[in-house]
Amino acid sequence: MRIVLLGAPGSGKGTQAKKLMDAQGVPQISTGDLLRAAVAAGSALGRRAKAAMDAGELVADDIVIGMIRERLKEPDTDPGFILDGFPRSTAQAAALDEMLEALGQPLDKAVLINVAFDNLVKRLTGRRTCTACGQMYNVYFSPPKVPGICDRCKHDDLAHRADDNEATISNRLQVYQDQTEPLVSYYRDQDKLATVDGEGEPEAIYARINEALSQ
Repeated sequence: MRIVLLGAPGSGKGTQAKKLMDAQGVPQISTGDLLRAAVAAGSALGRRAKAAMDAGELVADDIVIGMIRERLKEPDTDPGFILDGFPRSTAQAAALDEMLEALGQPLDKAVLINVAFDNLVKRLTGRRTCTACGQMYNVYFSPPKVPGICDRCKHDDLAHRADDNEATISNRLQVYQDQTEPLVSYYRDQDKLATVDGEGEPEAIYARINEALSQ
């Protein structure tokens, strides 16, 4: 299985990618994870990426494409992969097609997860993460039982990511609108697009994705 997950920030691509990875036994390749690792390492690549990420902008194509190219050469991708967060533009999609053709591993399908704009904003601005155990919450949809206290470990520091503010999120969604939505037409023209409703419980969304992949 070789698929791309499409959707705006907050649409749940990462959650669904992990479910598919566990079920299918193929790796999830998340540009967000790769970029955050580079930022944490403090490399030149990481510093360039951080400036764009903090502003809610897309990281330059040459950085992202190079990272993806190296990742797809690793042997664990031979049986397939799930791309989460890449491609984000038609230029990146064309570069991906070229990479996969060279590897003899053409893309099977692009799955678009649709979520209403208002819910995207709440999903992003409401995110909180326990700094002790990593448990995740959302103050709108899945808050802790006691405000500010982790249900799992009772730690009292639930962090709010610096880039999860309304100004940055509005910019991220506008960037998505302008640069990423054309991918819908790109993959539709290739007859590889599947669209699923991204509202509701994660398990229900996962069932819809599996149904789309089986068609």
